[in-house]
Amino acid sequence: MSRTRIAVAVAVSAVALGLLLGACGQTETTSGAPTGKSETEVALANAGQQAATTVAAAEVEGLGQAVVDGDGFTLYRFDKDTNSPPTSNCDDDCAAAWPPVIADGDITTDGVDESAVGTVTRSDGTAQVTVGGWPVYRYAKDLAPGQANGQGVGGTWFGVTPTGGKAGQDSAPGGEGSSGVDLAATEIADFGPALTDGDGRTLYLFTNDSKDPSTTTCVADCARKWPPLTVEDGSVEVQGVDEALVGTITRPDGSTQVTVGGWPVYRYAQDSSAGQTNGHGVGGTWFVIEPAGCKSSVPVGEDGGY
Repeated sequence: MSRTRIAVAVAVSAVALGLLLGACGQTETTSGAPTGKSETEVALANAGQQAATTVAAAEVEGLGQAVVDGDGFTLYRFDKDTNSPPTSNCDDDCAAAWPPVIADGDITTDGVDESAVGTVTRSDGTAQVTVGGWPVYRYAKDLAPGQANGQGVGGTWFGVTPTGGKAGQDSAPGGEGSSGVDLAATEIADFGPALTDGDGRTLYLFTNDSKDPSTTTCVADCARKWPPLTVEDGSVEVQGVDEALVGTITRPDGSTQVTVGGWPVYRYAQDSSAGQTNGHGVGGTWFVIEPAGCKSSVPVGEDGGY
């Protein structure tokens, strides 16, 4: 199949964009601080503990597939730790800058294989969550969900993938493991025709969006579960897809999202590998998108999924 790179013009109403941006504001809160610690230090330490029981797979801008906590904050691994056996070497000042994710009870997973998740006992006796054997941490300078300011810090800190690898290494455009294609027509075994990204991951449309005009309504928590397919420079490289069907829109956060047949397209965080279609029929509003730009006609199961 041929590959074609097409440049797509983006036009968005400034008024509409302003309204959407206004809906995405974040409010920061702090808790009281004991003597000797600032309120910010206590709030960050508390944040690392409050989110300790949930680890989820999500698409993080700049990293690709990565693990986040229950509040959507990016989680990291430290090269000076070890994963076999699991060992944390980040204490004291290090732990103040990189709050460890502490398991106060059962660990809930969302899109992360339970067999990859465990705990390690820290020097203070607390149980730190591990992914692929690597102890995981928050970064104090990530002030909002979806940020990844800790990526590459000191050449030793990296976002962690759902299997414990370093996020952002193989998923970068043009990097190792990337096909260089943004959008491809694919025949998924035991399912049928579908659109996929360059890594073979299934793409979806959301019927609560609009295709005329192309409009996304999936932001904040929704976008963490359904990461939008975005491109950096407004151009989309396609394989086996009619270029006349392909366009882009500007999302409320300023990123450029791909559209097909007018529909904004998304991945699903719980599709952990290529060829999965776990998002088909979810909520009666999410469906695999076919190369022609319409929702898949494959029947949806009684439980609302494929």
